Amino acid sequence: MSEELSVRVDGHVGVLEIHRPPNNHFDLDVLTELADTAEELSAPGGCRALVLCSEGRNFCAGVDFASGGVGDTPVRTLDAIYGQGLRLFSLPVPVIAAVQGAAVGGGLGLACAADFRVAAPSTRFHANFGLLGLHQGFGLTVSLPRIVGEQRAADMLYTARRVHGHEAHTIGLADQLVADGAVREGALEYAHRIAASAPLAVRSMKATMRADLLAALPAALDREVVEQTKLLGTKDNEAGVAASLDRTGATFTGE
Repeated sequence: MSEELSVRVDGHVGVLEIHRPPNNHFDLDVLTELADTAEELSAPGGCRALVLCSEGRNFCAGVDFASGGVGDTPVRTLDAIYGQGLRLFSLPVPVIAAVQGAAVGGGLGLACAADFRVAAPSTRFHANFGLLGLHQGFGLTVSLPRIVGEQRAADMLYTARRVHGHEAHTIGLADQLVADGAVREGALEYAHRIAASAPLAVRSMKATMRADLLAALPAALDREVVEQTKLLGTKDNEAGVAASLDRTGATFTGE
């Protein structure tokens, strides 16, 4: 196992922690290792629930588009990354994301790949794609509306506004709200409550509850790759990336 992912098992609960502080940007290697390890832990007779957490100030800032994180072959890179994301959506046991700080862009997508999210008042969920001149990714096309509803999902995507912990809990984006600094403990406690139920029954329930989502995801991910690739390198994307690096507001021209 690499230094960027650690695993421990606490009773019937597996805890996977990403180590790329402070913002925990992911790449293909990290997501592949995460999916491989999660599948191993959740094999029949294995863990009954998983906790996904990360080291550092923020849960995850997704792919680092501002630093060219998709390289020279964005279609291939994004397709591969989202393929690993689909594996995480498809895990047979419930996953609880412990979301501290910010879950931004693809990091929001990663949090929404989990079955449940535990957040704190200071947590920020941020679908920032519009500020980068990009289409949403990591399955948010279908996962976000499923969690918060079509209208709230559209609001989050179109305005690219930050949704803080209390609002996230109110709209269902955060399933539990705990004190700042306690998201990991809250997620672990939540996972143990799930693990106390009959494991075969929970696996069966999850397969039923996620069937529609998993059926819709492949086509949604394909469209996200096409749309993101189309928008990469537009003048608006260049302006958004430059503004992100400079921590200023972008002026978009629709080009």
